[in-house]
Amino acid sequence: MPSRLHALTVDATDPAALARFWAALLGWEVTDGTQVVPTDDTGFRLVFLPTDQPKATQNRMHFDLTSSSLEDQQATVAKALELGGRHTDVGQKPEEPHVVLADPEGNEFCVIEPGNGFLAECGFVGALACDGSQAVGCFWSEALGWPLVWDQDEETAIRSPRGGPKITWGGPPLMPRVGRDRLRFDLAAVDGAQQSEVERLVSLGATRVGQDDAGAITMADPDGNEFRLLAA
Repeated sequence: MPSRLHALTVDATDPAALARFWAALLGWEVTDGTQVVPTDDTGFRLVFLPTDQPKATQNRMHFDLTSSSLEDQQATVAKALELGGRHTDVGQKPEEPHVVLADPEGNEFCVIEPGNGFLAECGFVGALACDGSQAVGCFWSEALGWPLVWDQDEETAIRSPRGGPKITWGGPPLMPRVGRDRLRFDLAAVDGAQQSEVERLVSLGATRVGQDDAGAITMADPDGNEFRLLAA
């Protein structure tokens, strides 16, 4: 059976502070000081992990937050700034209607304009937008058992059958990889069948990288993005 997307992990120099920022912005709940649990249909949590390495390059994943009106978009931007976020430049054009921001440690996210048709049926967390190939979008569709809801011009998107945000991949050209990605997936094997799930993921195109002291197995998807399959 497919893995379950348990969490998006985020490396942070101050995990507790970053957890508080995202909990306040999304309206989610902080647990254990560094985990943020959704109060909506997102279906996966945020887990902030300690690192002594400051962010040095643009992330390969970011959230797209939706808006119901121009006033709603402006209110989300204002709230993010009040919480410690800031405007940031990732090459967006002045005429583009979305607003690009960064959290207190520089992790990018977008506040999408009202009336965006692609995210119309999604909640406040509209999408987790990723840099990646068509092949990796198809891999994650099979890995998670989430159907493809978009597959055109090498751009792909998947969404859980239970709803929640889309996960999207923008296709080529891909960003150069500089060091380890700060945002990564944590998966949980259904019924605790970790080893058989490793074998299934490998058959889909993943590679096994290693195993940590807690028993989580580190793997990489076909684009080389690391993720963990947690121990039962």
